[in-house]
Amino acid sequence: MNLITEKRDQIIKSGALQQVLAFASLILLVLVFSLSSSNFFQFSNVVGILLSTAVIGVLALGSTFVIITGGIDLSVGTVMTLSAVMTGVFITFFGLPVPIGILGGILTGAFCGMLSGLSVAKLNIPPFIATLAMMMIAKGLALVISGTKPIYFAEDSGFSKISQDSVIGRIIPGFEIPNAVLIFFAVAIIGGIILSRTIIGRYNFAIGSNEEATRLSGVNVHFWKVLIYTITGTFTGIAGILMASRLNSAQPALGMGYELEAIAAVVIGGTSLSGGKGTIIGTVIGALIMSVLTNGLRILSVPQEWQTVVVGFVIILAVYADILRRKKSN
Repeated sequence: MNLITEKRDQIIKSGALQQVLAFASLILLVLVFSLSSSNFFQFSNVVGILLSTAVIGVLALGSTFVIITGGIDLSVGTVMTLSAVMTGVFITFFGLPVPIGILGGILTGAFCGMLSGLSVAKLNIPPFIATLAMMMIAKGLALVISGTKPIYFAEDSGFSKISQDSVIGRIIPGFEIPNAVLIFFAVAIIGGIILSRTIIGRYNFAIGSNEEATRLSGVNVHFWKVLIYTITGTFTGIAGILMASRLNSAQPALGMGYELEAIAAVVIGGTSLSGGKGTIIGTVIGALIMSVLTNGLRILSVPQEWQTVVVGFVIILAVYADILRRKKSN
C-alpha cells in the first residue's frame, strides 16, 4: 500500500510542471484575445465562457478517471444524452418530483458506466470497443425512449433553475454567475478529493501505471476498474442534468462529439493517454482552455470549420508534449 501511495504522489508531483504550462497557456490565450477584441473580457462574455465550460468540464472530469487507468470512454456524450432523456421521462412523463428525476438521470449514467466497466474488466473487451458499443446503445435508446422528439420540462417545475439560476446573484446583485458554473467547480472539488485523497485514487493511478504489478500485489483490479467506470458514468449523468436544465429540455439528437471535446480537455490538461498520470485541476484548466479558445475564435469571426482545425492542432501539440515528457522521464 505504501509503495502504491508513494507512486501516486510521485506521479502527481511530476505533473506539476504540466499544470503550470497549461495554466500559462490559458493566461496567454486570455491576454491575446483580450487585446484582439474589447468584447472578450466583458463580464457577460466571461460568464458565457464559464457556462459553456460547465457541461464539457464535468464530462472531462469523469473521463479523467478512466484515462488515468490507460482506458478511454467514447460513450460519455451519448450517455449524457440518455441521462437527460431519462430525467425528462421521470419528471415529465411519470410526474415524479424533480429531485427524484435528477437522481434517476444520474443513476442512468452510473449504470451505463458500470456496464462499460464490466465489459472491459470481466469480458476483456478493449475499452475503445466496449465504450464505442455503449455509445451506440445509448444513442439508440435515447432516440427510442424519447420517440426521437425533445422532452420539454414544465416552466413551473423549476428544473431550469439548476443551471440557469444564480445563487451568487441573489447574494451579490449584478454578479450573476449561473449555478451550472458552481456545480462544475463543486464536482471538480469532489473529483479532486476522490483522486488524491481516497483509496480509489490510489488504485486508479496504480492500475494506469502498471496494471499487472497492481494485480500481482493482491489488488482486485477488475472490481476497481468497474468502480472507476461507474464514477465516470456518474459524472456523465450530472453533465446530462446540467445540459437538460440549461436547455430546459432533453434533446435526444445531442451528444455525439461531446466525448471528443471532453477527451481533448483531459489531454490538454496534462493527463496521459498512456495512463498513470493526470490531475483534476489540470482537467479544469484544459476545459477552460478549450472554451476560451473556441469563444475567442468565434469573437474574432473565425469560421466554425477553422475553429475545429485549430482545436485539432492544439490536441496534437498536447499529446506530443506528453510523449516528449515521457521520453525524458524514462
